[in-house]
Amino acid sequence: MSTARASTTTSETGQTSSDWLSLVREKVQGLRFGVVQIVVHDAKVTLIERTEKTRLAHSRET
Repeated sequence: MSTARASTTTSETGQTSSDWLSLVREKVQGLRFGVVQIVVHDAKVTLIERTEKTRLAHSRET
């Protein structure tokens, strides 16, 4: 697995790029099946969404 690196810069809101990167890592950790979406507006991360799916074992009936 490759590790993404981001420079630490402070935005107008005082949030650093490492803050949102930490949030993304937190959302991905423990996720077995699903999606993590990052929404960017005006070159800033504004939303991080996690959608998790639960897969059930399929049993065959004969």
